[in-house]
Amino acid sequence: MTGHRYQLRIYYEDTDAGGIVYHAAYLRFAERARTEALRDLGAPHSELVSRHQRMFVVRRASLDYLHPARLDEQLTVLTSREHLGAASLTLRQAMEGPNGPCMTAHIELACISTTTGRPARIPPDWRAALATLQAPP
Repeated sequence: MTGHRYQLRIYYEDTDAGGIVYHAAYLRFAERARTEALRDLGAPHSELVSRHQRMFVVRRASLDYLHPARLDEQLTVLTSREHLGAASLTLRQAMEGPNGPCMTAHIELACISTTTGRPARIPPDWRAALATLQAPP
């Protein structure tokens, strides 16, 4: 797999008074795309919690806003892996609309124990699935 693609539509609730996507909405879009990427890789977040008592939490997010997205437009979110560590993962998420790139984000996730809240190794089956999430050529 070269990267995960997720499509979404911009609704009124995602926009500001001018019909432009509100800056914080991009974080929601990125979260949805990451959740769907894990699910499509066969590693849904809910199973990470139930089987391994672990979860991913956002440690750091860096966003670059490039072009405004607007009401009713359709966006494509491309999620790709930049780094896979023992207990961390860095993803690049790029959003593109009908007028080109809208936003790029670098999201650093930490794998933590749900019982202690401390860093925990990513389980082998999740690591194998995440390893297939490569950047496009």
